Amino acid sequence: MNKYDMHDDVTRRKVFWLLQRLTSWSLWKVKYDAFKIFADAYEVAIKSWSPSDPDVMEADHLETISEILSDYDKGVTELGKGRRFVWRAGQALEEMVRQFNDLGRFFCRNPKYWERGQTAPYPPKVDALYQLMRASQFQLDYAPLEVWSGENIERLECPSSLLDSAHYDHGFYTLDYPVFPAVLPDVPDPAGPVIRSGQIVPCDGIWEPVTIEQSRISGAIPVDAKLFRNNGCFNYFVAKVVAPGFADVDVDTFDVTLGPTHWRLLWEDTRYRDGIVPDESQYFPARGQEPKPI
Repeated sequence: MNKYDMHDDVTRRKVFWLLQRLTSWSLWKVKYDAFKIFADAYEVAIKSWSPSDPDVMEADHLETISEILSDYDKGVTELGKGRRFVWRAGQALEEMVRQFNDLGRFFCRNPKYWERGQTAPYPPKVDALYQLMRASQFQLDYAPLEVWSGENIERLECPSSLLDSAHYDHGFYTLDYPVFPAVLPDVPDPAGPVIRSGQIVPCDGIWEPVTIEQSRISGAIPVDAKLFRNNGCFNYFVAKVVAPGFADVDVDTFDVTLGPTHWRLLWEDTRYRDGIVPDESQYFPARGQEPKPI
């Protein structure tokens, strides 16, 4: 049984807040600053570790790291002006995420620890660098990236990927579980716009997969009728991308059924268009105690 129900008000508020956080300028600036700390440490390691050290790091990674920093700089600058095209395929922050993933995958190709991916814990000094790199990562920080695959399926299929702390454990590294504010904002309940899978997304924002009640289709809408019914996890789309399809996952059998859906705009993202980044400290509340996943 799925304990994260997108019809539950608390679940909806948490997913909505997390998507706003994951697409905020402040979070991407935190990511950028953390990666710069890693980049400096990696360069020091390359210069100071003995070439005869069996665990010496690969100097070739310096070029990739430099390219990631360049993409970060371009992307964060544009994002601060409200230009979210940087998450589209081939643009700065999409390229950054792709290269970051490659760096993580090929971080240390010593056959003692690696075979088409990490197979064993790295030695302490290598792992220290690796954890520094992962410190610039947030769970599902790729959420706003343009879907770029033949199947064109939504990135966020279920809320558990954001809310279940078990998903933050990636084996050889663990990402921080977020601290939620004491009061979570309401989730808007607008009438639309509504688009269908395969159509062009008209604006940046958070979208909800929905089924449209038959009463609306027929034109006979009872008083106080609910026009839309949730059909899955919220997703964040950038303007001008193709609205993706929907993956219906059976939580008991894990069977996946792919198909089209309707998407309702919950919240249009107009942040930073005036070139001003407001106080976004609400996305990083003080950790007074360990967060309790719902």
